[in-house]
Amino acid sequence: MPRVIHFEVHAENPERAAEFYRNVFDWKINKWEGPVKYWLIETGREAIPGINGGIIERRGEIDGQAVIAYVCTIDVPDIDEYAKRVEANKGLIVVPKNAIPGVGWLVYCKDTEGNIFGILQDDRNAK
Repeated sequence: MPRVIHFEVHAENPERAAEFYRNVFDWKINKWEGPVKYWLIETGREAIPGINGGIIERRGEIDGQAVIAYVCTIDVPDIDEYAKRVEANKGLIVVPKNAIPGVGWLVYCKDTEGNIFGILQDDRNAK
């Protein structure tokens, strides 16, 4: 059964958002060394239930179209199959399949209520 494995905070100013979450929750936040501007969030020790996340620069202005929320990402074994399942159940693909180098394949979807979520297939060879 696919599980939520990651969340993203979309931010106009990722550094400012990182400082906020560090100060409020004592989360460890570090800029990712990968090819995308991204900050990794460690929310706690691995032995304690919970998930880690990231901060990404918001794409677009807050105008009703840009993401102004946390986006949860769900681990799936086959990104293409699950993208088809989303559409077959009246959901939408809002960002098509794209590679996160060294991580996997990501698709952003919208559910029937307009909520955005991600699906991710692990593939360390994704380019």
